[in-house]
Amino acid sequence: MSGVDTARPAVAAWRVDLHTHTRFSPDSLTGPAALIARAREVGIDRLAVTDHNTIEGALVAKQLAPDLIIVGQEIDTAAGGELIAYFLQERVPPGLSLDETIHRLRAQGAVISISHPVDRYRNSALGERHTLEIIDRVDALEVFNARCLSAADNEHAAALAARHGKAITAGSDAHTLGEVGRAYLTVPPFEDRSDAFLAALAQAQACGRLSGVWPHWRSTFAKLRKRL
Repeated sequence: MSGVDTARPAVAAWRVDLHTHTRFSPDSLTGPAALIARAREVGIDRLAVTDHNTIEGALVAKQLAPDLIIVGQEIDTAAGGELIAYFLQERVPPGLSLDETIHRLRAQGAVISISHPVDRYRNSALGERHTLEIIDRVDALEVFNARCLSAADNEHAAALAARHGKAITAGSDAHTLGEVGRAYLTVPPFEDRSDAFLAALAQAQACGRLSGVWPHWRSTFAKLRKRL
């Protein structure tokens, strides 16, 4: 042997922000094109657009940047909390039971997570009781949401995921451009398919920092501006 290193070079991990919103959500003013530009600027390799109760913004973004965008949706349920899902083919309406929401997501091959499951300050959190009721029927838990006001709530979610052998997701929950990329996963590169994405989640690590209070005020402003 010549002593030349014949090992294959390591493939750089991707940075994936799995929770963002556009103006198609009632509490955001961000356009899909601006969201895409910001994601590229801050070095995000894949971006899930997960508007509240619609995939319209995600579909617009996917047309603009098919190499970047994952079509997702954050879905209000009759239990009072939200599920978040990826690789949707069609919208799931809000207000359905947890059972029916999961059934409709499974029918289209989506990957299912629970967004900010135990955030004590958000009415849209599913809470530990409901989370445990369905934990065996979802693929992952969101263990780092940058909009959580308490780091302990993210840590609690991570402990639940570890205890029950669940994959993890993470995201900025960006409703404004300045939030994009504040929380993300590092994962191996994956093909644009739900099964490949789910396999990559098995090797994911959550990274980021909390955004603080100000983004919540910006979302309130966006709601009021749209109403007026």
